[in-house]
Amino acid sequence: MRKIVSFPSSLDTQLRFAITNKRLLRFTYDGAVRVVEPHDYGVHNGETKVLAFQREKAGRRNEDVRGWRWLDVSKITDCIVLDDTFRGSRQASDQQHHHWDVLYARVDDTA
Repeated sequence: MRKIVSFPSSLDTQLRFAITNKRLLRFTYDGAVRVVEPHDYGVHNGETKVLAFQREKAGRRNEDVRGWRWLDVSKITDCIVLDDTFRGSRQASDQQHHHWDVLYARVDDTA
């Protein structure tokens, strides 16, 4: 069972905290509960987005639901920062990052 970190904060604060500390997030998005690794957060093509690796959707963990997702921050509800961590970037060291209009937070693999 996942331990939930309880602290009152805005979604912006939760996203920044989770990325900085490599913590999983659980939230509702498009009517489904999802568990994700948040990797990047900012403004992409004029919209506030999170680039995340989805691990679960509505309790399923199979390969069909796993993978990279662009998530519109305005559609995220009931966000909870979990105590579970992830190791960091899933990208190859030579892979290019996406272009962001404004980047608020990115997973740092130097720590």
